[in-house]
Amino acid sequence: MEQERPIIPINARLLKGGALLSDMRQLVIAAARNPQAAASVDAARAVLTKATAARLHDVYIRAFKPRFVQGSPPEAWRLAAAVESCSPDESVVHSFYYWITARAEPLLYDFVADELFTRLGAADREVRIDEVLAWLEVRLLAAGKVWTPTVRRKVARGMLAALRDFGLLEGAVRKRLAAFRLAPEAFALIAFLLHELGAEAGRLVSHRDWRLFLLSDTEVERLFLECHQRHWLRYQVAGQIHRVEFPETSFQEYAHELLGPGD
Repeated sequence: MEQERPIIPINARLLKGGALLSDMRQLVIAAARNPQAAASVDAARAVLTKATAARLHDVYIRAFKPRFVQGSPPEAWRLAAAVESCSPDESVVHSFYYWITARAEPLLYDFVADELFTRLGAADREVRIDEVLAWLEVRLLAAGKVWTPTVRRKVARGMLAALRDFGLLEGAVRKRLAAFRLAPEAFALIAFLLHELGAEAGRLVSHRDWRLFLLSDTEVERLFLECHQRHWLRYQVAGQIHRVEFPETSFQEYAHELLGPGD
């Protein structure tokens, strides 16, 4: 039985920072050397030495802890550290950190999976702040939450900034859907972890997480086939029956097989 994403209440964490890629990577790499760096805000202080007390609190409490310690997969910093140890291409790192982040941030996940995904065939690729605010208002109303206009706008901006930093959007002021391509290495790593979380073959191929990368069912199947041809996994399909098999190995070993042993 698949372990679905945990049900996380709608929150305003994104107003304090979107992707925060540089900070997250520093903490992950530090935790790989000394796991205590992931254990508390005090330990994080030794890593983010230039951060003020307020920023340190925001980065650790509002971003790193819910995403990379308490998220799904749990203790995802260990998985990210395994990827970092291979010195992979930046596109792989960004996609992997994005997946971890989106699974811990319900507004980011649902906005991409429910809203942006439906725009794949649209001629207008611009994503406007007013559209995000309108979508956010509906979500808040359904959840029985009331945020001030200032908070709503800051969260909306945080969402757009995060998606730009992760590569799904482009544009400094006017954001639009980018020509994003999920690297097959990142796809295989995420598929391996979804399988570890309990997604069976048929469910794995149609998993909602692939919408985070704006992948159609056809594109997902193409990526599984490409990974099969590279001998990273076994993928077979007969009609509506799918079969996906992975090597019986740890994630760290799997990452090293795909990405190389690093420096």
